[in-house]
Amino acid sequence: MQMSWSPLSKYNDMAAGLKTVILLSFVLAVGFLMIILSCALWSNWLPLLVALTFVVAPLPNALFSHCGAEDFSTADSEVSGPIDLGRFITAFIVVTGFALPLILAHSEIIRPGASVMSLIGGGLVYGTILSYAAAFRQDDSDFE
Repeated sequence: MQMSWSPLSKYNDMAAGLKTVILLSFVLAVGFLMIILSCALWSNWLPLLVALTFVVAPLPNALFSHCGAEDFSTADSEVSGPIDLGRFITAFIVVTGFALPLILAHSEIIRPGASVMSLIGGGLVYGTILSYAAAFRQDDSDFE
């Protein structure tokens, strides 16, 4: 007969969480490295704005997600105006982060190689932030 709880299960969960944090940290470092290299290799520091854009992008969604429906509302009315506004602002910032290197490359302010490296690095940074938020999301309910 197998026990459903063992003293090592807590440590296995901690080890899995630690492995996730280490992997996400590595991917985030590679993303920032790509963005910084896209600036340093071509001596133009404008692609660094992409890193700032993707770091700021999740903030409106995180701030407005707590402005949701009240405690007594039904599950059908989970979407509200502030939540939609936060998602809209986040989407606007993300699209700006992807469009900025393309526009700068099209107007020949930065080189196309810098644009591609900046796009890949920005995608890695934003993807890492989303993955971290999804991996370590905690439920707000304390009574379940």
